[in-house]
Amino acid sequence: MGTPTLKMLKLLLVLTFTEICAAQNDITLSVFTVTSKSMTVQWSSYTGASSYKITATPKNTPGQPVFAHFSGNVVTGSVISLSPNTMYTMQLEAMDNALNVLSSADTEDTTAPEVPSIEQAYSKNSDSITVEFTEVSGATSYILRAQTESGDYFSEMAVVSSPGTVVKLKPYTDYRLSVMSVNSGGRSQSSYPIEARTVVMAPQLNTTSPNNASIVVTWPPVENAVLYMLCIIQEGSSSRVKLNTTDTTVNFNDLAAGTTYCIKGTAWDSEGRAGDDLTVCQITRPPRPDVTLVQVSPGRSIGIAVYWVLVQGAENYLVWTSNGQHCNTTADDYCSIVPVECGQNHSVSVTAFNKAGPSSPSQPADYITYPCPPENIRVEEPEAGNCSVVWDSVPMVEYYMAFIKRDDGTEMSCNTTETTCQFSCMCGYTYLTSVFPYNKAGSSPFADVSNYTTIPCCPQGVTIQLVSTETLEINWLPVKGAELYQTMAAQTNDVIHCNDTAPVCALSDLKCDTAYSVTVTPCSELRGCNHTCTPHTHKTAPCAPEILNMTQSNNSTYRIHITMPNTPNTNYTIKATGRFATHTCQTTNSSCELTQLPCGSSYDVIAVAITTVGRSLPGFSKTLETGPCCPTYVNVTQVTQAMTNVTWSPGSGARSYVTSLTSPRGHAKCHTLDTHCLMGCITCGTDYSVHLEAISSTGHKSECKYYGFSSGACCPTSMKLYRMRSYSLRVSWRSLGPQTHNHTVDLYGTGANYTCTAAAGSKHCDIEERTCGDVYKVVAAPVGQDGIKVSFCQPRTYSIPCPGNNAGMLISRGKRSVD
Repeated sequence: MGTPTLKMLKLLLVLTFTEICAAQNDITLSVFTVTSKSMTVQWSSYTGASSYKITATPKNTPGQPVFAHFSGNVVTGSVISLSPNTMYTMQLEAMDNALNVLSSADTEDTTAPEVPSIEQAYSKNSDSITVEFTEVSGATSYILRAQTESGDYFSEMAVVSSPGTVVKLKPYTDYRLSVMSVNSGGRSQSSYPIEARTVVMAPQLNTTSPNNASIVVTWPPVENAVLYMLCIIQEGSSSRVKLNTTDTTVNFNDLAAGTTYCIKGTAWDSEGRAGDDLTVCQITRPPRPDVTLVQVSPGRSIGIAVYWVLVQGAENYLVWTSNGQHCNTTADDYCSIVPVECGQNHSVSVTAFNKAGPSSPSQPADYITYPCPPENIRVEEPEAGNCSVVWDSVPMVEYYMAFIKRDDGTEMSCNTTETTCQFSCMCGYTYLTSVFPYNKAGSSPFADVSNYTTIPCCPQGVTIQLVSTETLEINWLPVKGAELYQTMAAQTNDVIHCNDTAPVCALSDLKCDTAYSVTVTPCSELRGCNHTCTPHTHKTAPCAPEILNMTQSNNSTYRIHITMPNTPNTNYTIKATGRFATHTCQTTNSSCELTQLPCGSSYDVIAVAITTVGRSLPGFSKTLETGPCCPTYVNVTQVTQAMTNVTWSPGSGARSYVTSLTSPRGHAKCHTLDTHCLMGCITCGTDYSVHLEAISSTGHKSECKYYGFSSGACCPTSMKLYRMRSYSLRVSWRSLGPQTHNHTVDLYGTGANYTCTAAAGSKHCDIEERTCGDVYKVVAAPVGQDGIKVSFCQPRTYSIPCPGNNAGMLISRGKRSVD
């Protein structure tokens, strides 16, 4: 290239530098794949580019860049002649026809490691081949590739280092094997392939033990195998026995019984290579056990316990009898068969089992069972007190033992070869009888129990008690053999029955004040009733009296009249029950008096009859009400000249009150439910008598008298206020009735207050005024003998002018009651 051309190129580069920089991001570049000595990249197409240039430059190691050019319609290209396991910077430049760079991009990646080489390949198992190869620098892992000649199988497997094994292969099959190295950049090319064949598979051994001294081994033929080798070893032993055969069946004899043997089988191919091996373990059948003891077990359910000597290799044992019963066990040296029939003679054998099968059965051992219990055991009593136990005969019996137990614990027994046994029996007892047969095996473990009850005796300790007015409770000592008691109470025209299993009975609904004959009869279901027992006599309680009427004798005494339904000389008690107290009286006649009954009380009165036998029920009650109590005090207070307020304390039993004030000049009266009353029409200066009447809710009345009441003196009338001289005022009035009281006059002015007193008989009162022209409220009231001024006189208001006008002007007056 000449100098002018170089200058032109530099000028073009300067002119287009800005455009190239701006276009750097317009094209993309990425690594598609790598090998040990090449790297293939791909990029996006750039509009206007007529060619592409790729430059591979080593990044971390010295070396020359490598170039490659491609036409404008290519987007994938490879750079070759690279170094293995080397980091390269890959630069792409898009150029036009004038070789101007239109756009560029770069990326980095590493070439794959060198290609490893296979040293050897061999097969030890029918489904795998092991490959040994040279390891190369920079490889992080390796890929083993296996494929068949026909191409119907292809497999790749990653390994970390040499050697590596390819698995999941077919037995006795040829494979072509190669290896590739791998790093972060990718994988190398495959190594030169090598061929290897897998070995034959192991024979599938099947073992059985036909007896306790041999094992038979069989297997299906193995494809491509020409020879089989078997090795047998006893468990726990180091001795081995090997044999080669071309057959598929082998018998191992003269082995130990109940012992485990392990057999390993290997197949060989025609090239003399051993294939897979397979080991199976087989136990021989156990030796024959020997029976040491057959024992008939005691209990209500008869059984036999069979004992034997444990044998080697046995996992469980089966015991069976000559009549088809059996039992089994796993680790014990005995087994029980329950139940077995009584009165039998059989034999028993034992067989040991393990996974191989059963042993030979033991020699039979004979045994005999207990005799069966006799049937139809019964007690016969041909005459009273002489009993016999009788039963049916039983086979295979040497003798019998009969047991008789009385219900009080007394026991008797007899030993006999017969089927009967005599004993003495008493009345009122239950006898339990059982019979046990015996033979060489022993006695029957159980026997039927028969019970026999003699006629019950008459009860002792009979007591009769009156528990209510018409009910008798009869108690007695329990009687041996009695299942039911019949109790009967009889009198002339009446019989009462009671049946119970307990030694107590209550006879109710009897007639009062009546003697009954009571008999207790014991009974049993089997023997019936004993009707020879002695009766007992007892009387019921007296009948209840009724109240006929009640009469009042005085303020606190009442006479009660009753009926007399019982026999003569019966005592009667009459009781009056109130809220706070109870009053009683007794009599043998038809009436008695209740005394000291307080006022204002209400009583429930009942009558009861009493005899030596007991008390009657109380008769129907009647209510007795005394008159209400008078109030303890009465207060009379004068409210106005003609009106009083009367108050009093509550009277017990009183619901309403009538209060009256009475005098020769008139009276006042009120009726109220309250304890106070406002009464009018009272005359002043008059003595009144005070009366009060207390009335109960049922209309009972009590008259009450109290101290008299005197009304207050009369207030003066026609009262006037006028001026006498310059500063002297006079109050004058008229009096009603005799002039026996002093009077007090009070003047209440706006400027000053004045008070003056007039003696009895006087009708005026003078006052010295300090100032004139004032308005006065004037109150004139009489003064009682006790010195207290009457408080209900009304005030009057006057206006008094200054001197020159003597008369006062009345402005207002209080309301008058009497004028």
